Order: sequence, then structure tokens, then C-alpha cells
Amino acid sequence: MKALLSTDRKLFGEVLRDKGLIAEDDLANALALQKESGDRLGKLLVDLGFVSQRDVLACLGEHLGVPVFTGDYPAVPIEADRLPHRFLRAALALPVHMEGDVLALVMADPLDTETRSAIGQRTGLRLDVHLASEAAICDHLDRLYGADESETMIETLGESIGEDDIEQLRDLASEVPVIRMVNLIISRAVESRASDIHIEPFEKELQLRYRVDGVLQNVDAPPNAMRAAVISRIKLMAKLNIAERRLPQDGRIKLKVLGKEIDLRVSTLPTMYGESVVMRILDKSSTDLIDLRRLGFPADLYDSICAMTSKPHGIFLVTGPTGSGKSTTLYSALKRINIPDRKIITIEDPVEYQMDGINQIQVNAQIGLTFSAGLRHIVRQDPDVIMVGEIRDLETAEIAIRSALTGHLVFSTLHTNDAPSAVTRLIDMGVEDYLLASSLIGILAQRLVRVICSSCRKPESAAAAAMRDAGFPVDETRGSVEVYRGAGCEACAYTGFEGRQGIFELLDVDDAMRGVITTSPDSNVLKSQAERSGMRPLRDDGWSKVLAGVTTPDEILRVTQEM
Repeated sequence: MKALLSTDRKLFGEVLRDKGLIAEDDLANALALQKESGDRLGKLLVDLGFVSQRDVLACLGEHLGVPVFTGDYPAVPIEADRLPHRFLRAALALPVHMEGDVLALVMADPLDTETRSAIGQRTGLRLDVHLASEAAICDHLDRLYGADESETMIETLGESIGEDDIEQLRDLASEVPVIRMVNLIISRAVESRASDIHIEPFEKELQLRYRVDGVLQNVDAPPNAMRAAVISRIKLMAKLNIAERRLPQDGRIKLKVLGKEIDLRVSTLPTMYGESVVMRILDKSSTDLIDLRRLGFPADLYDSICAMTSKPHGIFLVTGPTGSGKSTTLYSALKRINIPDRKIITIEDPVEYQMDGINQIQVNAQIGLTFSAGLRHIVRQDPDVIMVGEIRDLETAEIAIRSALTGHLVFSTLHTNDAPSAVTRLIDMGVEDYLLASSLIGILAQRLVRVICSSCRKPESAAAAAMRDAGFPVDETRGSVEVYRGAGCEACAYTGFEGRQGIFELLDVDDAMRGVITTSPDSNVLKSQAERSGMRPLRDDGWSKVLAGVTTPDEILRVTQEM
């Protein structure tokens, strides 16, 4: 904003700071950078990842007394003959609606009186000015008039550079437009609550997808010609070898996005048309959701979990597929028992959440620090509680069991479909059944289901017979049951869902279960005994959340279909 830059630049930064949206150090860094670049403060703060575009617009609109534009952009140019697109690009302005003698105009700088005067004189209309982001205006100008010359130049440059020209690729990956493109991809993912970013090259296009609430969603991707530059930029940020494209690589990126410290786990994989990149987003400082009460446990299950995880020794396991929230559950249990008179040590790959008062170890197989090697040394540190990120082999399992039998409380995870299968999985690894029966406290199996959006949730009737056929425990005397669905709205990006919650089954290793483990460790026999002892299967717990209006029957079937 040209006018804003010269007068209220510092004042607007102070508004953001006083609202708690940015820190004092971040504001000072952005102001120093602004002196060098001359860019608008709000744009710099967004590009640097200190604050979201949405928050900047809201504060700026309030600060200037100009409404933020929330309507629909036009499908065809308005006043195209009298307002050349080059002028609109330079002014960062776009007419969006005309009614009578009033022209609705969105601007990145509503205080740019020269532009407002020029448009008013050129059209002879009264202006109704709204605020919009520079990115939104440029994007819709591109849709209406075609790509900007600068972007066309980048695409041409990207096409002219061969993927074997490493030095030129390195130079291109360091260009400002490419840097901004990658930063935008990451910041939009964080703003969308995505857990993963997938960048996938195909013959004629580059595909970009975000995993939101466990489901992949297509989003607007960079031009195909920029894929070499975008992927090279990500590899440079992750300190990977950009010249190596024949082998998979793994790296990490630490950066600040929207005011939060973000850790990205980067994985590259060679495919037929280039390297596929997946970035797992870990908000290492976010521990607000690390609370057993907020994970969706029924009251009786919550009490049982608290009792099991408060015992002085034994093994407590959480099972489920990748992405089912196992680590979050274990962290929540650790947080509850993290008191000064207990020493807690974890060994993880990776350390997903940083927690005060807990000694956390990162696995590093390249130097020989594996789960089993680290666990051997942990027990010499006189811990009370040990968390092993995952039991992957017999050696790790045996050390964990010995630790439990010698007075330590051990938490860990395992990849199995249900709780009883964890016992057979460990025995298949080679663990002695009598040692397992003596050390196990309980096994929790879980899945994550999407939660119906509270803004657009509505009831509907479902046939009880169809629900019974799908495997839900529905009363046979009922003709229909009331369930809920999300109609889709702006709050949930028209998906009908917002956020996730767990469904659970808890196997309590009591005396009867110990007897079964040592005599007949078959998963079906174990499951029958667990249900006789009160274990509620995953699908039954899911059905209770369907009736409570938390999620839908389709969601429960989606995550339990292998059961």
C-alpha cells in the first residue's frame, strides 16, 4: 500500500502486535526487511509466515475502516474497455460488480487515492471500495486476462532449463517467485489444517494435494513448467541433494508459519515423470490438544485408561494403522502423569511434540541409535516411565518387556488392526507368551473419524435394517434411526466435516485374559474373551458417536472396513 507505507506503516504493525498476532521480534524483523525491499508490511508478514493472510486482512480492514471483500469474483471482466488489465495489475485493483452508477472495486491498497481517482474519472462511476489480498487480486486478474508477463517468463525459463542442469536449477530455486510459491503452498496447508502436503508430477501436470482430516483434497497446483524449480526449492530447504533424483531421500525443514513453529518431514521418491514429494506437517509447539479428555473417550473408557496408565509398572500398548492418532494418545497419557516425582524418557522417530519435563530422544539409525539400542541405555538412566515410539522387532519388544518386569511403566505403539491382534503380533515376533501375559496392562486400539461440521449439521433418517446389515448394533425392533450429516458450508470448505475424533476399543489384561494368552493365543479366542470381559469393539464405539451426532455411519465404515 503506497499511501499506507508512507504514513501508518509502524502503526499497522503495532495493531497486529497488540492483538497478539505477531511477536515484537517478528515485527522488528519485518520492518527491517521492509526498508530494504519496499514491500507492504502486511504482505511481508504473510510471506515470512508470521501471520495468516486472513488475520492481516481482518485487522487491516478494521484499521482502515474498509470492509473486507467476501463476495463472488466476476466470471468476465467488468469495464474491460475503459480499464486496461495492465493498469489494474499495476494498481492491484479489480472491479467485481456494477449496479447503476456504482462500481464495486477491490483493492490491495484502499488508501491509494491516485488509483481511486483515476478509475473514477475513467469510468464516470461512484466507487464502493473493498479490501482484498494482493494474491487474491492477482489470481483473479490472471483468470480474467491471462497470466502475468513475469509468471510467463518464469514458466518459459522453467521449460528452457533441463533437469540435469543442476547449477541453473539451484539458481532458479533461489528466485523470489519460486520462494514465494513454495512458502504459499506451505502456509495454505497450515491454514487449511492439513497434516500432509503431496506434490506429484505427471506427464502433463503437477498435482498438489493436502491431507485434511485424514482425506486427500486437490488444490490449485503450480504450473507444470515450474515443477523442477519448486521441487528443487523444497529439497534445498530440507538440505537434500538436488542432483540426486534416482534414489529416495528424507529430510527436515524447520520454519515459522502463521506465527507457529512448524517442523516438516520431507520425503522424496523417484517416479516415472519426476520426483514425488510428501511433507508431513508437525506443529511441535502445539500441545493444546494433548489431553485425554479431548480425544473422544467415553467416560468409562477414560477412567480405565487413567487407571492403567497410573500403574507403577507394566506395558500399555496403543495399536492402529499409520495416522490413527496413536502418538497423540500416548503423549496425552504422558502429560497426565508428568509430575516432578517421576522421570519420563521417550525414544521416538520422529519427536512429534516437545513437552517440558520429559527427556525425549530422536532415533538416528545412521549412527546406530535405533529403538533397541536407545532403549538399552534408557533403562540405565533410572526412569520411572519409558515411551518407545514403536515396537518394530523382537529385540525392542524383549527389552521393553524386561523393563516392565523390573519396575518400569512402558508405553509403546504397534501396527495391528485391533487390540487382540497385538498379542498375536508380539508372539509371532518371538516374544514368550508367559512374559507377555506377566507384563501387559492393557491394549488400546483406535481410529480417527471426521467430525460433522457444527455449522451445517442436520439430521436425517436411516433404515435400521440397512444399518444392521452394515454391522452396526441397531435394535431389531426399530424401523429407522436418526443420524446426522454435514450439508457443507464455508466454515468446513463444503466438506461437511471439521476436525477429527477417536473411536476406541480397550482390552483389559485381567487374570482371565492372562490365562488365555498363555494357553491359546489365537486372536479370535482372545477377542471372544475380551468381549466377555467387557471390551466394546471399535465399530460399537463408533456407532455410539453416530447416534450422538458426532460423525456419520459412512465415516465409521470407512475406518473400520477391514474389521
